[in-house]
Amino acid sequence: MQYTDKWRAIAVATGPADRAAAEDGVRLAYRTAGLAAPDRIVWADSPLAGMHAVRDLADPGRSVRDDVRTRPWADERRRVHDELGPGGWTALWSSTGALLWDSTRALAERIRAGAVDALLEKVPQEGPRHAEAETGIRGALLEAILGQHDAAWLAAFDGRSERLEGLARVAAHAGWWWPYENAVVICERPSQLHRDEAGRLDSGEGPALVFPDGFALHAWRGMPVPAEFLHELTALTPERIRDQENAELRRVMLEYYGYDRYLAESGAEPVHRDETGILWRITLADDEDVVMVEVLNSTPEPDGTHRTYWLRVPPTTRTAKEGVAWTFGIQADAYEPLQQT
Repeated sequence: MQYTDKWRAIAVATGPADRAAAEDGVRLAYRTAGLAAPDRIVWADSPLAGMHAVRDLADPGRSVRDDVRTRPWADERRRVHDELGPGGWTALWSSTGALLWDSTRALAERIRAGAVDALLEKVPQEGPRHAEAETGIRGALLEAILGQHDAAWLAAFDGRSERLEGLARVAAHAGWWWPYENAVVICERPSQLHRDEAGRLDSGEGPALVFPDGFALHAWRGMPVPAEFLHELTALTPERIRDQENAELRRVMLEYYGYDRYLAESGAEPVHRDETGILWRITLADDEDVVMVEVLNSTPEPDGTHRTYWLRVPPTTRTAKEGVAWTFGIQADAYEPLQQT
């Protein structure tokens, strides 16, 4: 667990890289791979700037990513798997890398997608030139070693592999990097990172992720949104929400505005009520209905009032009791609580 917590913190670290420590890690990774140290180490302020720096490298030589990252990782995984056996390896991965995998992969993919979008802005949006450019950009991004965002698999090998120490040292002190025979490009870490309780990129007030050069990503609970979209959230109305043609953005608007507030202010009528609560349905164009059950907590608050809760349930729900039962994972005819809390 100590390694997992350590690498969880590394994965979301912000602020200036320790450039000297990261460069020492690069040289160790090259030396461990049997390669001569690179002649040049170029720093960039973001993965987007890193792509520009890679493009501008003079005589970088071939990519050595396979030498310093791919093969050592595969060899070490095989070694530890053989040493621990299938069950031991599964237990190790479950208690380390698996706990970080989804969040770090999602973050890396979001950064990659944002860089692709930014790099394609100056490319004609249609035709073979666009497709060719996109393929080349994605390929170049896949040549990067992810530094701190490789935290998941590095957590599984911390304390177990000297061969991966160089990679771990770079990851602990910097962001993405591109290794070539004669040169390396390394990126700074983000300067700002905002996430929700589930670890997803999330900010309703500005960029959710910002790099030192201004490269930024906007997101609401993990979903990418345009920067200008966030400015509209503070002035939402039920009419503005209904008029939004993009179904995904409309869902963001509803979450931000509040389903209960939307129901109250849009003049919605309940579709069913019973002893468990009230069923409400929001019909949306080009999207599935939003169905909510309004339930009243039978246990009073300290001031004597009873708190109302709103439960999102499947759009196929027809009765309030069916919706409440679904939240417990049972059928409506099996839901007979002896006491409500």
